[in-house]
Amino acid sequence: METNKPQNEPSKFDAYKPSKPKKQPKDPINFKKYWKLIFGLSLALIVLLILLANVYVVKENEYRVVRQFGEVVAIKEDPGLHMKIPFIQSLTTLPKYQMIYDVSEAEINTRDKKRIIIDNYAVWQVVNPRELITNAATIVNAESRMEEFIYSVIRSELGQLNYDEIINDENSSRGSLNDNVTAKVNELLEKDQYGIRVTDVRMKRTDLPAENEQSVYTRMISERDSTAQDYLSQGDAKKREIEAQADREAQEVIATARKEAALIQAEGESEAAKIYNESFSKDPEFYQLYRSLQSYTKTIGEDTVIILPSDSPYASVLSGIME
Repeated sequence: METNKPQNEPSKFDAYKPSKPKKQPKDPINFKKYWKLIFGLSLALIVLLILLANVYVVKENEYRVVRQFGEVVAIKEDPGLHMKIPFIQSLTTLPKYQMIYDVSEAEINTRDKKRIIIDNYAVWQVVNPRELITNAATIVNAESRMEEFIYSVIRSELGQLNYDEIINDENSSRGSLNDNVTAKVNELLEKDQYGIRVTDVRMKRTDLPAENEQSVYTRMISERDSTAQDYLSQGDAKKREIEAQADREAQEVIATARKEAALIQAEGESEAAKIYNESFSKDPEFYQLYRSLQSYTKTIGEDTVIILPSDSPYASVLSGIME
């Protein structure tokens, strides 16, 4: 019969189990002994982070401007690592490479009083960042001043040219115009010390205002028609000149040929007469008869009626009476 034993009542086998050792309590860490080390490491880490945050790199295609309380104290342009004073100095960057600026379209008047729309672009770069910051403050302001100078110079230069000279690519003045504009814009920029230089100014497009296009096109067509008529007139005049020259040369050739033919004929007749004389001198009577017969062929035709006396030599020959 089973009996219920209390759960906490030790068993008789418990006496033979090994007893577990009791855990000894650990001593608390004494941070006071390490506070100097911790503080030193923290301070060194903070200083290192500050130093790393104030080290900067200067690239080949940029200027690094160092400011102290807003004033420029240094401009670094040599590539490499540099360092600024923490919390006091700040950095800004300016580009050193060439940039392209699209100049706004504008209307100008040519020398022949034509209004045209011009569209240009400029290639430029910063050459003196200190002057740029002093006189222009920002890149945007420098571009604005550059655009004003370009418009002023182009308006002056194109105002000395006719419209046809501007739009005609074969005209050499169009090529020198870009160089003249570039040189004069640089003179103005250097005079005001903006610290930038224009490498090239180019004209992308020239166009007419919408209200003037049709009238100019009509005038251009009329001028081209007039030029074509001039070419046709010159061609006709040249044609007549060539024909007259050919006729004159032909007449000269014919005259020379006739002269040579007459000389040859005269020589032949002279030679024939000589031969006749030599031949007929051998028999004068036969020559006389021959000449008489030749005269008959010239004087007597089919319907010729001749009345001759009976003792006429002609009658004798015609009658067959020969002495």
